[in-house]
Amino acid sequence: MTPLTLATNGAHHIPAALDAHTLTILETALASLPADRPGQRLTHLTAIAPLLAPTGPIGHHAAAYLGAAAKPVRAILFDKSAATNWALGWHQDRTIAVRQRIDTPGFGPWTIKAGIQHVAPPQSLLDRMLTLRIHLDPVDADNAPLLIAPGSHRHGRIAEPAIAAHVERHGSYACLADRGDIWLYATPILHASDAARTPRHRRVLQLDYSADDLPGALEWLGI
Repeated sequence: MTPLTLATNGAHHIPAALDAHTLTILETALASLPADRPGQRLTHLTAIAPLLAPTGPIGHHAAAYLGAAAKPVRAILFDKSAATNWALGWHQDRTIAVRQRIDTPGFGPWTIKAGIQHVAPPQSLLDRMLTLRIHLDPVDADNAPLLIAPGSHRHGRIAEPAIAAHVERHGSYACLADRGDIWLYATPILHASDAARTPRHRRVLQLDYSADDLPGALEWLGI
């Protein structure tokens, strides 16, 4: 099968992107987090900030597409296991995390997730964002790989009733990965995840990157 590309398909796989030393730094920084939550929104990741910077071993993959202004603006740790084996239907990521609510033209509605202010920005901002998934465990076909609909990122905001038709049109691709791999994809791409058929730990650090500054006094939450 021809490898996916970000330009054409909205996704790109980077095998063996991270070495053992970098993975150890990540795991040490994340080790104190609770192990019984399916998804955790993370802040104050100062220990790994150099890794995520545009010249770091993770951040330079975002900078290759977004330029030197690329910065991590949101981080979530996902871990599927026998105790947290969930499924997630097809959807788009449509909100960003910000420091505080400041009503701004073009931004809304507002929501609070895990105590963090989120807001739906203009679609044009989402279209310029990039999401990186850092794999700390291998993900095979039985361990709930991310499913994407290649090319669906080119349609902007997709109305909920139209999502199924877009998935049927573009098809579904399973993003298999080994430990240390990175999958990057256009943030608005349609994606989903089934429950694992053979559940075991499937730790993924998901990072949203943007090269944009927010308007007015609105600020990214950042990491």
